[in-house]
Amino acid sequence: MTIPQSFIQELLARVDVVEVVGRYVALKKGGANFMGLCPFHGEKSPSFSVSPSKQFYHCFGCGKNGNAIGFLMEHAGMGFVDAVQDLARQVGLQVPEDDVSPQERERAAAARQKQATLSDVLEKAGAAYRRHLRESPRAVAYFKGRCVSGQVAKQYGLGYAPEGWRSLASVFPHYDDPLLEESGLVIVNEEDGKRYDRFRDRVMFPIRNVKGECIGFGGRVLGDDKPKYLNSPETPVFHKGRELYGLFEARNAIREQGYALVTEGYMDVVALAQLGFPNAVATLGTACTPEHVQKLLRFTDAVVFSFDGDAAGRRAARKALEGALPHAGDTRSIKFLFLPPEHDPDSFVRAHGSDAFARMVGDAMPLSRFLIDAASDGCDLGTSEGRAHMASNARPLWSALPDGVLKRQLLGELAELAQLDARDLLDLWQRANAREIQRSPRATPHPARHPPQGSGDLHPIPNDHAPRQARRSKSVPPPWPGPSRMPRGLPSARIDHAARLLLSHMDFMEHLSHEDHAVLCAQSAPHGPLFMWIEDLFHTTGPLPWAVLRERLRDHPCEDLALRVMTGAHAQTEGDLKELRLELRDLLNRMLVEDIKAEQSALIERAAHDPSALERYRALEQKRNALLGHPARKA
Repeated sequence: MTIPQSFIQELLARVDVVEVVGRYVALKKGGANFMGLCPFHGEKSPSFSVSPSKQFYHCFGCGKNGNAIGFLMEHAGMGFVDAVQDLARQVGLQVPEDDVSPQERERAAAARQKQATLSDVLEKAGAAYRRHLRESPRAVAYFKGRCVSGQVAKQYGLGYAPEGWRSLASVFPHYDDPLLEESGLVIVNEEDGKRYDRFRDRVMFPIRNVKGECIGFGGRVLGDDKPKYLNSPETPVFHKGRELYGLFEARNAIREQGYALVTEGYMDVVALAQLGFPNAVATLGTACTPEHVQKLLRFTDAVVFSFDGDAAGRRAARKALEGALPHAGDTRSIKFLFLPPEHDPDSFVRAHGSDAFARMVGDAMPLSRFLIDAASDGCDLGTSEGRAHMASNARPLWSALPDGVLKRQLLGELAELAQLDARDLLDLWQRANAREIQRSPRATPHPARHPPQGSGDLHPIPNDHAPRQARRSKSVPPPWPGPSRMPRGLPSARIDHAARLLLSHMDFMEHLSHEDHAVLCAQSAPHGPLFMWIEDLFHTTGPLPWAVLRERLRDHPCEDLALRVMTGAHAQTEGDLKELRLELRDLLNRMLVEDIKAEQSALIERAAHDPSALERYRALEQKRNALLGHPARKA
């Protein structure tokens, strides 16, 4: 789904970031901004600032910042499209879709309506299960036996599905409603068409999406009957391969603790929350997928997978490794914790205490180590055959990693274990990939001309002795061309701050003279082109807040510069507007003085054969003295 950039800009111009953030964070007016406790890290004194003029938020403690869309993505874990749609509904806008036909739009609207309807049905069932829990001594005794408090039970919405084949008939008067079957609550017998409840005599764990909407259930028997756990089936709102149990409840704790703890069962999550680890989540009876990992990484850069130490736990860990590899970037920490075979996380904490489990988490195996262990499993590295087997096992695992320092380091380690040079190992792997592509039914006709990319993305190591220009990719665009006027160079902090002031307060453009515009646009790239862009946009649209400017800058050559000057604690330019305008005036005067100095140097050289040059020099000297005597310089 492609959303036009023009719509994103219109949306950000209509929504109020203070109102959006205020739904999740208690904000108080503090000068020109609103302040509150940062929702992205634990703090006792407020360092989280929301700017009505910029339509941007910024935390001075952890550095998180963004617009209203970014806040919903960071805080609620929504995807970009979901965040846009959520904000659009709040302001009564219809999200356009450039690449979607009218028929597809109708189907998408119908699907969204169906999802909302199914969630309502599931919420109603969840409320009934919670009532039944209070009325069932057996179910209450089960949770008490697992030391689950009433507070934790309420937080996770725990319930009980009573015995009997049609208890939901008392909740839904129209028990034959197709929505009950479509939501997974009711099963219809194919032979006789009779209906009955899917969940019977089980303690119930509602599964919520990142918005907090109920999308399914997990049920556990009270005794030893089979199956021990029963999940909702795949429905229009529930997909096991994408959802994680407890993520909605754990999202704030994940940020506060600094990592997410992934376990295998519902009770592990609930019990760990009770025992001091509220940052735990669980997969839903299925192997960990790349989608699971990607969803977790919206909330944290550190993930610890916790598995039982038995053979089944090792198999589950191997699946988690494969799911995590595509997202294991250089700035992320992904680890694997293996408990003794007789323990799961719940039983380990009860037997050894929270501190012991916390030490186990701290000592968990890094992804790089587990990758090597997985590749070496069953291989005798003391023999050539064993080392060759290990290298063959490692190829698909290593290839799944994104290119970066970690991938390059692991290549060296694996090559050392295989007793090969890193370049030789890489060459062998590339040849193996090429052979696989040739054998594929969709192989390209000239594989030698098109080295394999795909998930392996086997980039050759650059030859440091080759000319730099020869190594440059042909797809890299040429540098931004300089302005027609001779570019000027200024101290980076000074010119950065001028850009920061104009991006933060675009209305300051109204106070600039033609000479001011000229000196800004004559700055060296990329600053000069950025000032040109601001000036052109100001004449076209008038002043815009930074949140809208940021969207307009996407994929623009000046985007990196703008993000750099507008990121970090130094990027805050709030305060008295008159004082800020004087700051800009002072910066511009300094730039004009630099221009005058450059012209005066050229005039001195001309003065010997051009008498008018001296007169011009004196006039410039008067102007320079006037600029240096500006009140802003004396303050």
